[in-house]
Amino acid sequence: MTNNPVSERVRGALTRLEAEQNVRVLYACESGSRAWGFASHDSDYDVRFLYVHRREWYLSIESRRDVIEEPLSEELDVSGWELRKALRLLRKSNPPLLEWMKSPVVYHHDPDFTREFEELAAMFYSPLRCFAHYLHMASGNWKGYLEGRDQVSLKKYLYVFRPLLACRWIERSLGQVPMLFQELVDAVLEEPEVRAALEALLARKRAGDELSKSAPDAVLSRFIVTELARLKALSDPGDSLGDLDELDIFFRRYALKN
Repeated sequence: MTNNPVSERVRGALTRLEAEQNVRVLYACESGSRAWGFASHDSDYDVRFLYVHRREWYLSIESRRDVIEEPLSEELDVSGWELRKALRLLRKSNPPLLEWMKSPVVYHHDPDFTREFEELAAMFYSPLRCFAHYLHMASGNWKGYLEGRDQVSLKKYLYVFRPLLACRWIERSLGQVPMLFQELVDAVLEEPEVRAALEALLARKRAGDELSKSAPDAVLSRFIVTELARLKALSDPGDSLGDLDELDIFFRRYALKN
């Protein structure tokens, strides 16, 4: 578990939210560039957490808000999902939720909950749905940030390459996609010229370079176009489906015990 001034500030904010919202935080982690491993010194902190209400909250006929969102400052954002919402998303193999459980920066966790939730995540992991999610993200980011532009923000290449390499990871049946970008690069990016260009970009980003707009990188752009076409032509990966009763059992164990 991370210990530094920001981590202490995050844990303090979570403790305050527990008291104000009458909830219990079960798991809290970092998402975004700081968890992906290519943050600069001034990158934002994006805290994501899972929480459960007291039992009485669930014994109501009213539909109630199932998220907590609290931007604490310009650089620190805290957002959480209620347990039932999280389990419904887990049933659909929601990639962001799966990534949270792989975050290298964990601010708080209930050990039993984390272990059992990870077991459920493995049970409900769907290569088919995750592949479609990452391919859609890579294609959308390419079209939205880079394609056909004379000047581009170079850091946007990272937001195309991460989902693109995630697709390769899934294609090779390596399991759930890791959070750390470098792990993806090391495992599935073999093209030397592309890797060198990407590593140079990563080094600049980590060093705090603003990566302001400039001409597109021909090597990276060419790879993206070719890889997107290749991935879109692939057959769908195999799929799996967990036992839905397991989600209900898990939910009752944590929502009805307090």
